[in-house]
Amino acid sequence: MVHMAQDILEGRLRWVLPIARKEVRLVDAAKVFPYGKRTLERWVAEYKKGGAEALEPVSTRPKTSPQETPIRLKEQVIELRKEKKLCALKLHWKLRKQGIDIHERTVGKILKAEGLVRKYHATKTKYKYLKAKLKRGELMEIDVKYVPGRIAGKRYFQYTAIDVSSRWRHLGAYDEQSNNHSVEFLKEVIGRFPYTIKAIKTDNGSIFTNYYTGTNKRSDMTVKALHALDNFCAEQDIIHYLIDPGKPAQNGTVERSHRSDQESFYDRNRFRSFKELQKKMQKWNIEYNDLEHCGLKGKTPNEALITN
Repeated sequence: MVHMAQDILEGRLRWVLPIARKEVRLVDAAKVFPYGKRTLERWVAEYKKGGAEALEPVSTRPKTSPQETPIRLKEQVIELRKEKKLCALKLHWKLRKQGIDIHERTVGKILKAEGLVRKYHATKTKYKYLKAKLKRGELMEIDVKYVPGRIAGKRYFQYTAIDVSSRWRHLGAYDEQSNNHSVEFLKEVIGRFPYTIKAIKTDNGSIFTNYYTGTNKRSDMTVKALHALDNFCAEQDIIHYLIDPGKPAQNGTVERSHRSDQESFYDRNRFRSFKELQKKMQKWNIEYNDLEHCGLKGKTPNEALITN
């Protein structure tokens, strides 16, 4: 019973060894050899010169390609990735603004070859939300993020406001989260944002609303007293929307920006004082508003503010 060759080398040796041992003449073997006499002669010659190792298959793929990305450009992509932690598409946009035209797929291949690609966990359930095109200032999402760890033994909080249309954002650092700070922060946002804010959206925390505070409800479940933020919004003719309880994805724009804060700001910085936190946070917010966004098709928030 004849067994199939396990690999290419074994298959070649089955033809060459009988000829090398003079058990079969090359002329006779060539009559039934499927690849031609010249190939068989070459195999026999290589075997006599270098043994079985000489019959190992060698790749015919060229070692270099005229279309291969230059080494310096690859290094530039890798350096920018390590510095900015941006995805392939955002790196493509940033390099294009520097006059370097390299396709996003090429950037992705370079990152993958260097082991710099983020590994995502596959989500089992995907929700589709209908996204209406909004104008600048039509909806501002507001939320609070805990500043990781403690600074000089004290806990601090980051207030975040982000315009859903342009992704323009403003941050504020506070020593506590409170009703007064919520109003104070919104006043600051109104003063800095160049367009009229028509509506805000928050979660149901007590620093934003009294709607879910049981002690503030009458027997008929109506609110006894409006929250300070609601009163201020009414004065400014701003609509205050609340997300559904337990649905943070409905505030997804600000939640996504908080992930950027963690990865690109808090994971890279340490703060010795509250003033240092405020100073570095302000610098990071300026940088954020000049970053390219996928949701803006490569524009930065500052560019989206001045373009249609």
